[in-house]
Amino acid sequence: MSRRVAVLMGGWSSEREVSLVSGRDCGVALQSLGFDVRNVDVTRDLEALVAALTPPPDVVFNALHGTGGEDGTIQGVLEFLRIPYTHSGVLASAAAMHKPTAKAVFAAAGLPLAEGRVVSRQELAAGDLLPRPFVVKPAAEGSSVGVRIVRPNDNSWAEEARSWIYEENLVERFIPGRELTVAVMGDRALGVLEIRPNNATWYDYDAKYAPGGSTHLVPAPIHPRAYEEALDISARAHRALGCRGVSRADLRYDDTSGEPGRMVLIEVNTQPGMTPTSLVPDIAKHAGIGFAELVRWMVENARCDS
Repeated sequence: MSRRVAVLMGGWSSEREVSLVSGRDCGVALQSLGFDVRNVDVTRDLEALVAALTPPPDVVFNALHGTGGEDGTIQGVLEFLRIPYTHSGVLASAAAMHKPTAKAVFAAAGLPLAEGRVVSRQELAAGDLLPRPFVVKPAAEGSSVGVRIVRPNDNSWAEEARSWIYEENLVERFIPGRELTVAVMGDRALGVLEIRPNNATWYDYDAKYAPGGSTHLVPAPIHPRAYEEALDISARAHRALGCRGVSRADLRYDDTSGEPGRMVLIEVNTQPGMTPTSLVPDIAKHAGIGFAELVRWMVENARCDS
């Protein structure tokens, strides 16, 4: 079994602070299992990163989130260095991070999606592009950064749209109902969790990461047929993108007309959070897989694609 593990964390994305917590906790778990752990705070300095990975570890545990760490960039560096790494490879990472590309892959696989279109910043400023309520999200951000739900009586959106900073965006019809997420480990969907934000109207950044920001219900208290459908959709999405290791699928479940309701795939995260308030560890725990066992599995299944 590989014993020398470099944990990459930090990075330069909007999710840097989350990544530092994920990396810290994963490193502590690996040390408790007897691994020789080297923590690396990644910056844009490629020379410094190569030096930090010299001599090369047996495995890199990729705990980076967002731009640079989740979009195929760091994966390409590790492929070049021939160091096995956790989570998905270059192509799957890049496709999943760019939401319009991921939606095209999901559509080709016949997965249920929300109606939507890709728009520029200028198009957003010109007026509503879908009937309200609708969702606006940057094409390539994570952790709900930049996501905006525009509701029927939202009088502030017109002004906000004129100062929108993201050049490429995805506008989608809002799906009412419940927030679900599924952890996929290898070729197995582990379980479905329902997220209920405690102090917000939706699962925003604070609800994700603030202590007490949300309540996690696992297994999700939904109709058994809907539960199985969520597992199936998530495993198919994982395979369609070509993911490996652990991924997390986010779904909306519209049960407003009764159960079983309509299941809609929102996105797949190839670098799901591994913080104390994260979702994948909760789902794995319910499936009988402790946190340390989960990160051990990731390390033991690390590889290069090329």
